[in-house]
Amino acid sequence: MRQETSTATARGGTTGLDRRDLLRTAGAATAAAMLSGSALARDFGRNAQPQRYPDPDIVVIDDKRFKAKVGNAAIQRLFTGCLWAEGPAWNAQGRYLLWSDIPNNRQLRYLDDDKHVSERFRYPSNESNGNTFDPEGRQLTCERTRVVRFEHNGQPTVLAERVGDKPLNGPNDIVVHPNDKSIWFTDPGYGANSLYEGQRANTGSVQPYQKEAVYRIDGQTGQITKVADEPFKPNGIAFSHDYKKLYVCDTGITHYPNAKNIIWQYDIDGAKLSNPRIFADMTMDGKSGFPDGMRVDIEGNVWAGVGWVGEGYDGVHVFAPDGARIGLIRLPEICANVCFGGVKRNRLFMTASQSLYAVYVETQGAHYC
Repeated sequence: MRQETSTATARGGTTGLDRRDLLRTAGAATAAAMLSGSALARDFGRNAQPQRYPDPDIVVIDDKRFKAKVGNAAIQRLFTGCLWAEGPAWNAQGRYLLWSDIPNNRQLRYLDDDKHVSERFRYPSNESNGNTFDPEGRQLTCERTRVVRFEHNGQPTVLAERVGDKPLNGPNDIVVHPNDKSIWFTDPGYGANSLYEGQRANTGSVQPYQKEAVYRIDGQTGQITKVADEPFKPNGIAFSHDYKKLYVCDTGITHYPNAKNIIWQYDIDGAKLSNPRIFADMTMDGKSGFPDGMRVDIEGNVWAGVGWVGEGYDGVHVFAPDGARIGLIRLPEICANVCFGGVKRNRLFMTASQSLYAVYVETQGAHYC
């Protein structure tokens, strides 16, 4: 990230600072940054200058439907120092956010009251990825080899480790249905085909143990059922605001040339899914990036962390319930996942590559995690 600096100029053999030159230079730099609207031009460091309102990196694409931008709120970087930040989850009772740093094999925790970050909330974390909390406040985590729940006494309960006679590829993201306590998770296989984020399933191979899929764990019996395998690599997962639909991000283009950067939508019929279809195509201005993790607000809008394109694209893309892109939050890093939190559930937390970002929005998360 670039930071504008001013240099003293020599006049008549004396080094001095001309205030008019300084103002002209600073004004030109500010104007250039505002016109470009580039998150890369901003300094998100500890000593960064205050951001002028409104934040130019919160972009309104459809002003009739994107009402969440707050005129006097700015994007903040709360922490940096991760290798690949993922899986943010908000604990309402404890007023803290936790997230995973997969290559560093740890989970971190951000305390809302004093902004303290515990860098080894869980270490080692079995290279954990996605996290959430169930209606009883227990943490659920997609570890590299299994799905676990941490009980109130801190002990882990293994919920899923194998399907049939084969191990899971590498659970990725997870949500809980509050009515029947069922747990839905994705298993795209990144934990089984990468040394950086896990272990390869077979020596010298990047193939997963089994077909990538979406699974449901019954809240009463614990039975694991495959509910979808249309996505090449099902990644982020989220319920609609009314729990009638399920969204799944597809990042299969990382390994399958026929895959597309899309978000799938399903109808929920009890314990089953039906009517698979494309909810949103990630193409914008001729560019297309991966949709990774997502959450839904109370109006039914989908907030998806996306990236691997570059300046002006990477960040959070917001889609209306009909799949139209209505807003964009530009970040200087690739955004892997998001969640709503804070006392009013109106603060969007974003895990983006090496950092944790947050911004207040004029809406609320539809779900408590």
